[in-house]
Amino acid sequence: MEQSVLGLYFEDFLVGGEIKHSLSKTIFESDNNFFSLLTMNHHPVHTNIDYATKNQHGKILVVGTLVFSLAVGITVPDISGKAIANLGYEDIKHLNPVFLNDTIYVRSKILDKRGSKTKSDRGIIYVESVAYNQNGIDVLSFKRKVLVKKKNHE
Repeated sequence: MEQSVLGLYFEDFLVGGEIKHSLSKTIFESDNNFFSLLTMNHHPVHTNIDYATKNQHGKILVVGTLVFSLAVGITVPDISGKAIANLGYEDIKHLNPVFLNDTIYVRSKILDKRGSKTKSDRGIIYVESVAYNQNGIDVLSFKRKVLVKKKNHE
């Protein structure tokens, strides 16, 4: 058996290339509750069934930053497994609501890449990721820049 490879090198990313990430995650009530407690987001739309049923969606909404965190995590094996650093996130959009027991999938597109201006052993990739649910409905999108190692420099 061969060891699995975590992440891609800078040279492996192709501008315009798309990745359909293999990981996915069903969001359970316990995930939402723990995340709400951990992040001190106690808004009742995330934790109170009675309150949630009387509001816009009629059921508990998953905390948006949990969906964002999961989407980033799902991309790690492909996008940032060989990263030196995530340089920044931008243009984060909550496109549609996420509910308990929804399953999150992610696809990413490489928008741009360039070598580092100061160090030859690394480069920056610019990527857009879109999270979608089990019904193929986009629920979240974001862009980020990632500083990634180049081959033969480890």
